[in-house]
Amino acid sequence: MKKTTLNLASLSLAILVSLQPGPALAKDAPADALHSRQIDVDSVVVTNHDTKVLGESFSYKAYTGTQPVWDDEGNAIASVFYTYYERQGVKDRNSRPLLISFNGGPGSASVWMQIAYTGPQAINIDSEGYPLQPYGVKENPYSVLDTADIVFVNPVNTAYSRVLPGKDGKLPGKDAQQKMFFGTNSDIKYLADWLNTFVSRYDRWPSPKYLIGESYGTTRVSGLALALQNQQWMYLNGVVLVSPTEIGIKREGPVDVANRLPYFAATAWHHKKLPQELQQKDLMEVLAEVEEYTLNNYLPALAKGAFIDPAEKQAVAEKVAHYSGLSLKSVLQNNLDIEPAFFWKDLLRDEGKTVGRLDSRYIGIDRKESGDRPDYNAELTSWLHSFTPAMNHYLRTELNYKTDVKYNMFGPVHPWDNSNDNTGENLRLAMAANPYLNVMIQSGYYDGATNYFDAKYSMWQLDPSGKMKDRLSFKGYRSGHMMYLRHDDLKQSNQDLRDFIKATLVKPDQAAKY
Repeated sequence: MKKTTLNLASLSLAILVSLQPGPALAKDAPADALHSRQIDVDSVVVTNHDTKVLGESFSYKAYTGTQPVWDDEGNAIASVFYTYYERQGVKDRNSRPLLISFNGGPGSASVWMQIAYTGPQAINIDSEGYPLQPYGVKENPYSVLDTADIVFVNPVNTAYSRVLPGKDGKLPGKDAQQKMFFGTNSDIKYLADWLNTFVSRYDRWPSPKYLIGESYGTTRVSGLALALQNQQWMYLNGVVLVSPTEIGIKREGPVDVANRLPYFAATAWHHKKLPQELQQKDLMEVLAEVEEYTLNNYLPALAKGAFIDPAEKQAVAEKVAHYSGLSLKSVLQNNLDIEPAFFWKDLLRDEGKTVGRLDSRYIGIDRKESGDRPDYNAELTSWLHSFTPAMNHYLRTELNYKTDVKYNMFGPVHPWDNSNDNTGENLRLAMAANPYLNVMIQSGYYDGATNYFDAKYSMWQLDPSGKMKDRLSFKGYRSGHMMYLRHDDLKQSNQDLRDFIKATLVKPDQAAKY
């Protein structure tokens, strides 16, 4: 296995003479390149592997490397790190799906889904997602690599991706970097262009294409759906939103408050804090009841604000306490408006514990039991505990990508420009213009950061006409933000993704028309 780099000046010639799939390679990297804090602008390492998915054994190649981001004059202004997994022995690559994967943050590397969800290797954790030693990865028997080739993309300043110096040898200033990379729309613009280059280099233009994004990555892929379509003339078969953000669909005021209650109920049920009559029911039965109450009673009551009848306020407070696991006193003291941070602190306060933000199954311990928010995010510290050493080890030993550049689990991308976020509307427009395009949402019931009922609400509001609702679907799981960390949900979420891809592939004679 050999690390090679692409000389930018010889890019065109190298592509013409290359006989191998993937980016063309001009020369071997110099020996001292492995001991430099400068990332290669354009490079790839190719490794060969074997795996077994759902009982089927097959081989695959992993292409791990960097590819430039170009400016309008053709100059490399950043280098984006990626890993592309390609199943071998495929007779017709043109008909094989390509899954393009992003995580979120903004500022997060694609490590999470790469070595815990869809990739051929999965992190060594227990069946509920907690760290185990020795750190590392193991074969993922549920990976969707049996069904689709996968590329994991790390936006600028995440993982090994970096901004490059200008012609003067200096990095652009913060304002210039933000304009180029660090904002909702700039992020979408440069990544759409980068994907055009990637798809061209690996000759994947004929393939059915899918975007999958997690958390802020859902904002990214929602916007990319239209940007790829309108700016790169690249059309998709599917977009998957994992633990979605608001994607520009506003959930303010009473809607924002009311939508939290089903998540509160799920978390309270998990920690056995609900009244016995609810606790003895299955989670799905409880959530159906709470969702109905939320829409038909809680939301209208909140809309009345300070002018709600005192008797109605008391009745609603009692019901919110009943479903949330909090005391009636806490609900009334918050005027029916329970902030998530207060819930994470208060639910297990009597036990001297807190619950996690991104996954409320996780437990934390604070300095003081008083207060209105936890000292730290119990789930995130647990995840970083296992993911960071596993990813660094995997890249060097399994994928043979060696560099002294720091792997940024979370990179410096702030201040992030969130203005003009129309990504939900962009996704709707992309769907309207492309009859092939379908959308699936995946959410964990115990996710308190991007709660599942918000995700349902966004799905309901995405297409007000209702004419495309048969192309929108929702899948829920008994875990949190990264539902795949729970073994049972790793299996189910991959199967749901596999089924979605297969269901949205079109027959050769199926025209894209209404």
